[in-house]
Amino acid sequence: MKEVQRYYFDHNATTPVSPEVLETTVTCLGQVYGNASSIHYFGQVAKQRLEMARRHTAALIGCKPREIVFVSGGTEADNLAILGTVRQAKGASRHVITTAIEHPAVLNACAQLEREGAAVTYVRTDAGGIVDPQDIRRALRQDTVLVSVMHANNELGTVQPVAEIAAIARAAGVYLHVDGVQALGKIPVDVEALGVDLYSMSGHKIYAPKGAGALYVRQGTRLGAILFGGHHERERRPGTENVPGAAAFGCAAEIAGTQLESEARRIGALRDRLESAILERIPQAGVNGNRAGRTPNTTNIFFDHLEGEALVIALDLRGFAVSSGAACSSGAVEPSHVLLAIGLPADRARASIRFSLGRGNTAGQVDALVDAVAASVAHLRKLSPVTA
Repeated sequence: MKEVQRYYFDHNATTPVSPEVLETTVTCLGQVYGNASSIHYFGQVAKQRLEMARRHTAALIGCKPREIVFVSGGTEADNLAILGTVRQAKGASRHVITTAIEHPAVLNACAQLEREGAAVTYVRTDAGGIVDPQDIRRALRQDTVLVSVMHANNELGTVQPVAEIAAIARAAGVYLHVDGVQALGKIPVDVEALGVDLYSMSGHKIYAPKGAGALYVRQGTRLGAILFGGHHERERRPGTENVPGAAAFGCAAEIAGTQLESEARRIGALRDRLESAILERIPQAGVNGNRAGRTPNTTNIFFDHLEGEALVIALDLRGFAVSSGAACSSGAVEPSHVLLAIGLPADRARASIRFSLGRGNTAGQVDALVDAVAASVAHLRKLSPVTA
């Protein structure tokens, strides 16, 4: 039986570890085994690698190294930012503003705050998946503590007007947290220019291993602990530092900074090639969300009259990894909350596929993917019980 050639188009879910990052990780695991809090030689070698990673991470987003807190990934970064700022806020009532299209790491952290007695306003987006900054302004209350808005959406790639929202939050004396997990390494990020107070990042989205991430905390931001232990990370995140993970993150950040502009152009051209060919060859298909303001690697396309999960499986059998963006729970496939939030009917949301490109993808792979999508859609529509 002929082995299937496999191609990866699901980089928003996770990225392969780059060779340079892998070498850094393995070297640290084997040679830099000291505890970065120890004062002896081995501890200080580990501390040097940790601080080098902090400098590289800070350089990618335009902040001071001391403002970088290393954590276990984007989920912890989001939780630390949201719970850490809101729980320490003074006053009898606490109010948070977020959006309906956030990642579950943000939405579920906000849900936990609601269980603790805080109030949360979930701002809607337009049909393109973009938040109106004036809706944020209108949602502000006297007891608002935090605004949390993602920089780029994980399913649509849509980029939010963060700088405008930051100006509104700052004028109101409210902290702004931005989930930057899907923006980092894809579009330029300058936290000073954006005006954000907290910015979440994750290593495995920028070709580093899973289990490593970072949170930017603007100097002077009041941030309470959500974990309790030692005095690590300037008392903002206890626990012996994951030096190999931080070093890998720093290496990935350094590479991302040098390749950002050229890769954005290359991948953006491939994404447009993919979109144009699919829309030309496949009837009753279209792009979800705003096509103008997106990360260059992401497209979300609906294929009416079929189930997205079935198309994901069909493409996997042909050797292509993509994502439906739907969650599977107790055997029932639920439509994406993001696609529902931008106004898609449930059947179209279920018929949508996310394609997210990365460094390893080529024009030849894109053309092969288009052929596979066209063949799979035609086959599934013949078999599918989903009708107009």
